[in-house]
Amino acid sequence: MPLAVQPGLVQEYERERLLEQVERDAATVGAAIPDRIEVAGETIPLKRFVFEVKRLDQVPEAKREEVAETKTLLRRERRAHKRELAEDDIDRERGEELVQTIVGIDRALNALESLGATDLEAEMARSEAADRKRWLSFLDSVLGEDESGKRRGVR
Repeated sequence: MPLAVQPGLVQEYERERLLEQVERDAATVGAAIPDRIEVAGETIPLKRFVFEVKRLDQVPEAKREEVAETKTLLRRERRAHKRELAEDDIDRERGEELVQTIVGIDRALNALESLGATDLEAEMARSEAADRKRWLSFLDSVLGEDESGKRRGVR
């Protein structure tokens, strides 16, 4: 005897389509970051937070902890929403709402994750500059030059 389908609930093929929308590589293209999101009973002004942090040239040490904590909360919320989408009895409207929220969270996470790339690039530049300085210092010692570039009395 086939299972009775409750009217208005998402069918399995619709659920698969919604889950596929969430996992698509380009899902976040054109997606909006939610203005606010409820996480663990707390409302986070997500859009404002992301744009404030992205405006900074470098994320100050004090703000880095807040960014890391927000990313953790967002990942947790994303998993909970995806679980609801995959497993719970939901109607189509709730399914579409979950997809939009998950994709918005992904967009916010992408923006916050890209902050590390800027710091990484700056660190790489500093490292390369230090390497050049060490190399030049080594060459100077091997060639017998002092800091002014004059040759020392080496035979």
